[in-house]
Amino acid sequence: STDCDALVSLRPGTMPTPRKMPARSTMADIFARGRLIVGLDIGSNLFSFRDTITGDIKGFDVDVAQAIARAIFNDPDQIEFRVLTSGERIAALQAGYVDVVVKTMSITCDRRQDVAFSAPYYVANQRILAQRNAGISDTDDLAGKRVCAARGVTSIGRLQSIVPTAKITTTSTWADCLVMLQQGQVDAVSTDDAILAGLAEQDPWVSVIGPSLGEENYAVGIAKGHDDLVRFVNGVLENLRDSGQWQQMYNRWLSILGPGYPPVPRYED
Repeated sequence: STDCDALVSLRPGTMPTPRKMPARSTMADIFARGRLIVGLDIGSNLFSFRDTITGDIKGFDVDVAQAIARAIFNDPDQIEFRVLTSGERIAALQAGYVDVVVKTMSITCDRRQDVAFSAPYYVANQRILAQRNAGISDTDDLAGKRVCAARGVTSIGRLQSIVPTAKITTTSTWADCLVMLQQGQVDAVSTDDAILAGLAEQDPWVSVIGPSLGEENYAVGIAKGHDDLVRFVNGVLENLRDSGQWQQMYNRWLSILGPGYPPVPRYED
């Protein structure tokens, strides 16, 4: 519905001690299983990607997921990652295939009909990635051009409303978009600056350009009916903010974007 206030979430209660989850809570079920099951992807450089040397999955989203695991188990590594495409995130939560999705997932009113969200943990701005010498410097330059995006993302609709003549090509991962750009199969990629920065870091001949086309608020996706887990995750996010850990994570992964600040949560209760 259009009148939804997409960004409000549920206020965290008193946080339980790690390893002592409230009886019959969603967190107690996760604790009994022995691991937190997290949906993410491994093609979003800086947010969640596989380290080519160690094979570890790392990045800003991974740090968020590990903070949730640490709050349940007192161990950030009691975690199982399940790789999802952007288009699979909602179905994976609804089917119980994952406990949480931490995958550059923007909060929208449409998505809130299907899944619950934590408070935002990151605010991105949609921008454009293009070859440095391509003569593209603003959204107007995308008229009639071929633009790549990953399937199932919110940035496609926004781009179509701003530049109706752009020809959209979709792929399963953002890494595939970078390859298409490098091979000249598309003229640009458009999505959140944070994702684009991770692509730009891998290729000196491309750059992130233009003003913001709009904001995206990333949050942890959680299946409906698990309000206790929503409140718990919001408590984890508050701790990350208050302890200065969010800032450390930002500086570690995203400082290429300039200074960053944690979003301030708003709660409906």
